[in-house]
Amino acid sequence: MTDPARIACDVCVVGSGMAGMSAALFAANRGLATVLVGRTGEIIFATGLLDLLGVHPLEDGKTWSDPWAGMAALVKDLPRHPYARLAAGDTRAALDEVLRFFEANGLAYAGHPERNVVVPTVVGTLKTTYRVPRTIWQAVAAWERRAPCRIVDIQGLKGFSARQIADTLTPVWPGLQAARVVFPGTHAGSEVYAERLARSLELAQNREKFAEALMPHVKGVDVVGLPAVLGISKSLAVMQDIERRLGVAVFEIPTMPPGATGIRLKETFESGLAACGVRLLLENKVFRAVADSSGGFLIEAGRSEPEQRIAAASVILATGRFMGGGLQADRRGVRETLFDLPVHQPEGRYGWHRQDFLDPQGHPINRAGLEIDDRFRPLAA
Repeated sequence: MTDPARIACDVCVVGSGMAGMSAALFAANRGLATVLVGRTGEIIFATGLLDLLGVHPLEDGKTWSDPWAGMAALVKDLPRHPYARLAAGDTRAALDEVLRFFEANGLAYAGHPERNVVVPTVVGTLKTTYRVPRTIWQAVAAWERRAPCRIVDIQGLKGFSARQIADTLTPVWPGLQAARVVFPGTHAGSEVYAERLARSLELAQNREKFAEALMPHVKGVDVVGLPAVLGISKSLAVMQDIERRLGVAVFEIPTMPPGATGIRLKETFESGLAACGVRLLLENKVFRAVADSSGGFLIEAGRSEPEQRIAAASVILATGRFMGGGLQADRRGVRETLFDLPVHQPEGRYGWHRQDFLDPQGHPINRAGLEIDDRFRPLAA
């Protein structure tokens, strides 16, 4: 092993999901020298929808039109929830900061300041959310007025069935129709992937051919719903070009993950943070992190072995839960994987899960996590 190169910074963010990327943005915007270390994780599975609070309490299935009122109810019922440690004004400011960053970097969002919206999902359900990418916004308007709409899927794109979506939603959205097209350059028996389709539609000649395939299916409808394949870095421009060619409004429905929506978030964050001066150590793992005698931290990171030594005045732990690798479970219990911080969890494995897999209360193991103070610093056992 070669001697790791040394990097000094004010803040080292460990984790490259939504939380880690957002934390790096906030730090950089405040003039702090920031390093972000992490491997691709859960962000590529994201739908692109930004939730505040849509349902509470879970066991009652109560949906909230006003997410801020819902958050106030949650805080009252669960005073130890992380939302209880944040002022509503701080939450609004943080969300606005992230949305401005997205807009400046080509990923525009839409929504209402004081209320949630409803959008269709890939399985034909309706989801309550707070902010949606502009490429999804027409779905909100179409649902609210039950507009004549046709959902169109693509031959060979697994997990996205226009017929399933239409059949499931027709009782509440009369006249919703379905159709299927073959994507230009593919054939009926081939398997296609959302990311490849999205990148191909960033070329004007491919959009022209795709619009030609869609054109027979726009008659008699005001809006067309498509799988989320309308570009990666230029998704809004791609959608607007398709709309112009078809002469009707268009919206996307996020596909089964991993899909284009998560990749858009990942690439927008990465390019935008680099432009903000964040030092990105992507696809790197933290092998060791310890507190040093000065009150800061020493972190060793690299791809397959330590290649960088980071001296940071502070660390933001954004490693996620089980899927992201921040928590690890074995027969003895759940542990935090980097600093071995104490984890709040059920007393034994017997208490991890309820009897029914789809119990409306959820499972106790899903509330395992770190105990924190009001500044989100981890507490000792």
